[in-house]
Amino acid sequence: MFVLRSAFWLTVMFLIIAPKDFDLGKTASDASAQALKAGQQVIVSQVLASDCSTLECAGGKAALTVLAGSKFPFVDIPMQMTSNIPVPLPRPRPDRMG
Repeated sequence: MFVLRSAFWLTVMFLIIAPKDFDLGKTASDASAQALKAGQQVIVSQVLASDCSTLECAGGKAALTVLAGSKFPFVDIPMQMTSNIPVPLPRPRPDRMG
C-alpha cells in the first residue's frame, strides 16, 4: 500500500511541477533509440574484435555488420499492429458443466 500511495503522490507532484513544453514521449523514444544504437555498436565491436580462422566465422561477422547498420523492422512496429500471429482458442466447455 505504501508503494501505491508513494507512486500516486509522485505522479501528482510531477504533473504539477513538470514543465509544460516538455515532450516526455519524444525524450523517451530518443533515449531508447540512442541506447539501442550504442548496444549495437558494442556488440559489433566485440564480435569484430575476435579472431576468425574459418570462412563461416568471417561470413557471420559480415552479416552482423550489415544487420547492425540497418534498422530492425520489429523496433518501429507496435505489438498491437502485428495481429497476424495465430492465437490458440480455448477448448469448448464440456456438456456436463452446463
